[in-house]
Amino acid sequence: MSIHEITERVSSLGSAWEQFKQVNDARLREIERKGHADPLYDQHLDNISSALDNYKKRLDHIETAYSRPQGGEVEGYKGDGGGEYGKAFRNYLRKGMDGGLEALQTKALSVGSDSDGGYLVTSAMSAKIIQAVFETSPMRQLASIETVSTDALDLIDDHASAVAGWTAETGVITETSTPSLAKRNIPTHELYAQPKATQKLVDDAAIDVEAWLSGKISDIFARTQNTAFIGGSGVGQPRGILTYAAGTSWGQVQQVNSGTAGQVTSDALINLFYALKDAYARRASFLMNRTTVQQVRLLKQATTNQYMWQPGLAAGAPDTLLGVPVFMASDMPVAASGSLSVAVGDFQSAYQIVGRRGIRILRDPFTEKPFVKFYATARVGGDVVNTDAIKLMKLA
Repeated sequence: MSIHEITERVSSLGSAWEQFKQVNDARLREIERKGHADPLYDQHLDNISSALDNYKKRLDHIETAYSRPQGGEVEGYKGDGGGEYGKAFRNYLRKGMDGGLEALQTKALSVGSDSDGGYLVTSAMSAKIIQAVFETSPMRQLASIETVSTDALDLIDDHASAVAGWTAETGVITETSTPSLAKRNIPTHELYAQPKATQKLVDDAAIDVEAWLSGKISDIFARTQNTAFIGGSGVGQPRGILTYAAGTSWGQVQQVNSGTAGQVTSDALINLFYALKDAYARRASFLMNRTTVQQVRLLKQATTNQYMWQPGLAAGAPDTLLGVPVFMASDMPVAASGSLSVAVGDFQSAYQIVGRRGIRILRDPFTEKPFVKFYATARVGGDVVNTDAIKLMKLA
């Protein structure tokens, strides 16, 4: 794509935002004058809002494409498949022939297979799956990620502050309290997918089985992980940011009330953001559903009458709210009475994602003939590690 085409899309995004503001201002003037507005205004705003999302999505896709490694084609999987190992792995996927893999693993243990069976995806294919998950899951873009070779990650909690006091030259010195450290554990949980294809499709040399398989797995892994990072119970799956008790003590996540039933308000957004400590506010991001973003686009600050939401007018630049980046997450609740529809925080400090190295594939041509099943597993965990670094808005 040429620079001219990119410039045109950026210009289209800016023009759509200016049009959105003009239509909404006209709607507000009509409400002031008549007490209500023509429903066509709402329909027009919805159409422009969808256009804004589309323009922004295209810009982000451009940024993603340019940032990818250039070892293969951007669209589809056209690389060498990991060389000799890739060829052997394709034979395993198509025909179940694992002799080549066993020979290679004897020669190079770094490629490796656990003793309980199954083979790691080729290095090129595994990288593609991980990249696809990263692109489609906002929590993976925002949170801290740690890769482990065990089944859990141990962390040290240091949330108790030391105590100090003033004294005179000859004053009595008393003992102060000693801060304590606590150990905590984030386990990884098994995430699996089992797509299948007919043996005829697998045997067809014109079909890129690796590309098809990586697409299937990356899609379901992304959606399943993202759901858990937001609302997971923590039992057999990661624990989500919305599952903690409300409060301001350590281990609780503060909830700021919106003040209006089922509605996100400008005052509540300001109160929510300023509930964060300065150290976290500097690296904060907003997280909300797309439908909530549509509501927020209409809001203005009462003192300045300026729109709170602003589009990111560059490839890779996020939209902002109060100058803070905004990310859309489909698993965040839609705005409704009593919902936790907006989160803000320094997610890198607040949330820890843990992944065990490698994605495993087992080929099963026996249990559901004429289909060949591909049983893929990964181990993923996640939990809030700093409840001070995140705040939630609760709609009244």
